[in-house]
Amino acid sequence: MSWNSFGRVLRFTTWGESHGPAIGAVVDGCPPGLALDEAAIQRWLDLRRPGTSKNVSPRQEPDQVRILSGVYEGRTTGTPISLLIENVDARSRDYAGLPFRPGHADYAYQQKYGIRDPRGGGRSSARETAARVAAGAVARLIIPDVTIAARVVEIGGDPDPSRWDSLLDEAREAGDSLGAVIECTASGVPAGWGTPVYAKLDADLAAAAMSINAVKAVEIGDGFAAARLRGSQNADPLRAGGTFASNHAGGITGGISTGQDIVLRVAFKPTSSIRTPVPSIDEQGREVDAVTHGRHDPCVGIRGAPVVEAMVALVLADHKLLHRAQCG
Repeated sequence: MSWNSFGRVLRFTTWGESHGPAIGAVVDGCPPGLALDEAAIQRWLDLRRPGTSKNVSPRQEPDQVRILSGVYEGRTTGTPISLLIENVDARSRDYAGLPFRPGHADYAYQQKYGIRDPRGGGRSSARETAARVAAGAVARLIIPDVTIAARVVEIGGDPDPSRWDSLLDEAREAGDSLGAVIECTASGVPAGWGTPVYAKLDADLAAAAMSINAVKAVEIGDGFAAARLRGSQNADPLRAGGTFASNHAGGITGGISTGQDIVLRVAFKPTSSIRTPVPSIDEQGREVDAVTHGRHDPCVGIRGAPVVEAMVALVLADHKLLHRAQCG
């Protein structure tokens, strides 16, 4: 069984490969009657697309989205919404004859399926995340009162933005790459979304974020820092009117939203496709050095913020519909 879908009531499926003719998503479970056109989706895709600066992949993809179904006269119909994004600037020759790239999904895919698409990583490429951003634009329509904002807070272990350009320049010139941390805040989420035990809101958010290419860790609220506090320090004191004196929990307790801002941080590893030689093996098992040429992000996390926002929107929209189904 192949898992290419996510969600319960609002469910989306992504499809396509980095160097195939197109990528896309099907969003099912969206309520009818919501205003939706391609421009409403495109504004979010434009924040993620490559080729916009020296610090991202120079691949020139316009990422123009087409709505193929589920919308009539500018309104959602309640039927599956099919979204298409064509690939127009793939250069498959850059991947000809490459050995398994350490840190990438090449070896694991080959071991699992016995076959893989080596062109840009195929399905494991971060190119797939454009489809998530398109699906996330639909999810935002379901939660209009929620504001979701993500930003880079750390590159290469450094939280000072004034040093990021020089760090990226050094890594790029050395044929290397850097990791990043994204912080995302969702404001306006009412208390009560999420369900105990097996559909916890924080568990679903963590799963959604961890499913993003290159993500290796997720924190909700204080995250790992909470383990270094005492209970008296970590507890968020309640005040009259249902307000809180702090937000160590990141807006979620018992798997259910508290009405505070939901805060999560997502760690992106350094890009695996680099020009620095790394010991590896080829498909015959011979030891070789892997050197990846072509066009890649020196820090894939820089374009990760719109993707994190999209996945948070998809989870929150799904939980809004779940809450409405059970509690009215």
